[in-house]
Order: sequence, then C-alpha cells, then structure tokens
Amino acid sequence: MTKQELVSKAKAASQNAYAPYSHFRVGAALECGDGSVYTGCNVENAAYGLAICAERTAMVKAVSEGRRDFVRLGIYCADTEDFGMPCGQCRQFMAEFNLDMEVIIGRPDGETQTYLVRDLLPQAFTPADLP
Repeated sequence: MTKQELVSKAKAASQNAYAPYSHFRVGAALECGDGSVYTGCNVENAAYGLAICAERTAMVKAVSEGRRDFVRLGIYCADTEDFGMPCGQCRQFMAEFNLDMEVIIGRPDGETQTYLVRDLLPQAFTPADLP
C-alpha cells in the first residue's frame, strides 16, 4: 500500500469522527506487518477527558484483533489546512509498539510528511525501561 493510499483511508475514517465540541475531525489508518489495515476516528465526549484520538482508536482496534506488528500509521485532519500532528498521549501509545513505525501525516492539498515514532517522541519510555 502506498503512503497516499494509507492517508486516503485515514481521510475516509475522518468522516466518521464524532467531534461536536472541537469540530476537529481526525482519521487514522494503521498498517500491520501482514498488510491488514485498521482505521479509527476521534470520538469526543462532553466530559472532555474521556475523548479518544483517531490514532489510539485504530491501534486499539488492531490490538483487539490480535495484531501487535504496527508498521505505518496514516493520519488525516479534515478541518485544517495544516499537518495535524499526533498528541503526546498518542505518541506514547505508538512507542509502546514500535519506535520505528512510520507516521505519515496528510493534509487536504495532498502533501504528506513522514516521521518515525522515535523522532516524534525522543527518549521515549517503553517496555524496555521496565525491570
């Protein structure tokens, strides 16, 4: 799957977002080592702390289906002309599974930026840090 195809799946997922408070719809598409793809969108809540981001939604769906081999994550923010970077919680969640996972962020004009999780969260706390 190309980067553009992965971001396209994230864009489609952003249309399912439940964002009545921020009006900031985000979609994510997670590619696993076997080629399977799990999508997610952000889901907000009136109790703001209970919201979940698109990136974590996609990763939790994959884990719930037995996947742990995350390879690439496409992200698309529908309501900005900018690149929508993942929040700190999502970066930490990504680091749990693969510091070398590619994170591809797309914007409405079709441009993308690609990062590794380790670059988005330098000196990450990972399972290797536990005794």
